[in-house]
Amino acid sequence: MDRRHFCANGLVGLAGLTLMPSGVLFANAKDKIKLGYIGVGLRGRNHISEGLLRSDVEITAICDTQESSLKYCRAQFVKAGKKLPAEYTGGLDAYKKLLERKDIDAVIIATPWEFHKEQAIDAMRAGKYVGCEVIAGITVEDHWEILKVYEETKIPYMTLENVCYRRDVLAVLNMVRNNVFGELIHLEGGYQHDLRGVLFNDGKSFDGKGGEFGPNTVGEAQWRTQWNADRNGDIYPTHGAGPIMNYIDINRGNQFTNLVSFASKSRGLHQYIEKKSPGNKNLAVNFKNGDLVTTMLNCANGETVTLTHDTHLPRPYSLGFRVQGTRGLWMDVADSIYIEGESGTYDEWDKAKIWLDKYDHPLWKKHQHEADGAGHGGMDWFVFNAFVEAVKQRIQTPIDIYDSLTMSVITPLSEKSIQEGNMPQQFPDFTKGKWKDLKNTFALNNKF
Repeated sequence: MDRRHFCANGLVGLAGLTLMPSGVLFANAKDKIKLGYIGVGLRGRNHISEGLLRSDVEITAICDTQESSLKYCRAQFVKAGKKLPAEYTGGLDAYKKLLERKDIDAVIIATPWEFHKEQAIDAMRAGKYVGCEVIAGITVEDHWEILKVYEETKIPYMTLENVCYRRDVLAVLNMVRNNVFGELIHLEGGYQHDLRGVLFNDGKSFDGKGGEFGPNTVGEAQWRTQWNADRNGDIYPTHGAGPIMNYIDINRGNQFTNLVSFASKSRGLHQYIEKKSPGNKNLAVNFKNGDLVTTMLNCANGETVTLTHDTHLPRPYSLGFRVQGTRGLWMDVADSIYIEGESGTYDEWDKAKIWLDKYDHPLWKKHQHEADGAGHGGMDWFVFNAFVEAVKQRIQTPIDIYDSLTMSVITPLSEKSIQEGNMPQQFPDFTKGKWKDLKNTFALNNKF
């Protein structure tokens, strides 16, 4: 069964009524859901692609302020032979008209980060499940506001963190649950990716030519680069934090207690502009964000965690995962695993593939053919599928509001730590103590 012939018959919804962890009783499960999309730039169109391949999803409406994005999106529907959705545009509040529609079960939010909070809050108040791209809010207070609305409405909110579903990440989760590494002691991860070609262009293409950013450019250079000019902190913590939280049961028997962050000097973006566009006016911009931001976290159960944000310097892509326990460790940058008594001699690594194949996660074994061709090596299919299945079955999303807020709030906390001379910051407990009794069930459902 390939992706273009995948049908809803393979996804059996739960009949009857479902009691969610929040205690709210939802109506009958659905065989098919209707989605609205707020933001159809490049990332939003990635999610559009996934929706167009499914017979259990109908994309009812889309919203964007830019005609160029809407144009590309229309072409996707035409190519797929699907009915064009209703469009909402014309201003930053256009999405509110989309939310008034009664024929939308859930929304995918893929707009610039600064809009996520208000759009998610309005969607929850409109009774729509929320699937939001990473970064929930700008300030710590934003995160508490989102939680307040969730507690009022009980409408599920899911950060669409696809790395939680990466094949090796899930295989390692399987190893952790089988005690292969022993008791976990230390973990590392991050976002280590040369983004200079994303953050700057000449306003004509995405190829990284030129040293411009802002409204006259294309893609993420229109908005994401400004974050690096204005803020100094880990502005993209979720790729590393999301999987690590699953490994050590954060919010489900464990919690982050505090963090401290450090930022290096900032040189990479300035030098990139100088190389690509000598004399460019943006050479005068003071990019506040350090080229490397390192955040260290303590956990209630005694583990330590290190997150790294590294996007301004030349380097190959890596999320830098390290999972280390009393019996051994995995290091993804070295593509290696060492398990005491089972690997080679004292100082010999095993190729990670030996272990990852052995502990390949049941989700990947079951759904790898459906995920063939999906973005980011297939993990985009898994995160989209998880959201869709939760909406169909009217149950809680596997990455819930507490997970979403916990991985996102690292940004303002890291910024505050750096501003205060690397002072430790107390980590907020969004579960309000419930973490002590909750159990980690992520990816234990054989559907998502």
